[in-house]
Amino acid sequence: MNTHIESPAVGVTSRRPAILALALVAALAFCPSGAVLATEKAVVIPPPADDAVAANASTSETAVLAGGCFWGVQGVFQHVKGVTNAVSGYAGGEAGTAHYDMVGMGHTGHAESVRITFDPKQISYGQILQIYFSVAHDPTELNRQGPDVGMQYRSTIFPSNPEQTRIAKAYIAQLDRAKVFGKSIATTVEPLKAFYPAEAYHQDFMTRNPDHPYISYNDLPKVDNLKRVFPDRYRAKPVLVGTGA
Repeated sequence: MNTHIESPAVGVTSRRPAILALALVAALAFCPSGAVLATEKAVVIPPPADDAVAANASTSETAVLAGGCFWGVQGVFQHVKGVTNAVSGYAGGEAGTAHYDMVGMGHTGHAESVRITFDPKQISYGQILQIYFSVAHDPTELNRQGPDVGMQYRSTIFPSNPEQTRIAKAYIAQLDRAKVFGKSIATTVEPLKAFYPAEAYHQDFMTRNPDHPYISYNDLPKVDNLKRVFPDRYRAKPVLVGTGA
């Protein structure tokens, strides 16, 4: 199911406004002061016991992660120190279907994903995953995140090499054993066939549209959680697509 209603000509996108309106009403009902409650709460989790070794790291690596709407996942990692770029896109399907209107139908195999380029001497792959599981999305939701439903919104890690596969699988098992989420993790680990950048109007969407109702309710609280839970990892100025700064 495609939960976006888009207007590429003006670059404005809306996600399920009726459901969002109901969510806002429900939030206000439980918050007499009028402040909107965050749709997701951060879960404080331990770091991975098995992680990459910084001493042997290259100058640049990538991680491809899917965790619901790519606006929020991209926005979170754009505020992470050591991240040099974060691009919204599609992974899991074929090149011919890597288009928003097709992915939104939920039958292409693609997931809305983010390709995160990072300096492994500043932040490890395991630390990237810790932020992903803790604040970027809810890894216990199966084929959905918040108001967005469908395979294209699944929680998936797309490792680019055997070491990333090992770290990801070991960390999922570690967190499940510790029962830090209270229920099983739904995140899958799938081979990375290729990553296809999304359309330009999806890039840097959080930064360009901070007052968009979907962003303010669903995604800005994730950045607040990043700042609160990982203060040493937080950077105030986001690294935007193509700027490298």
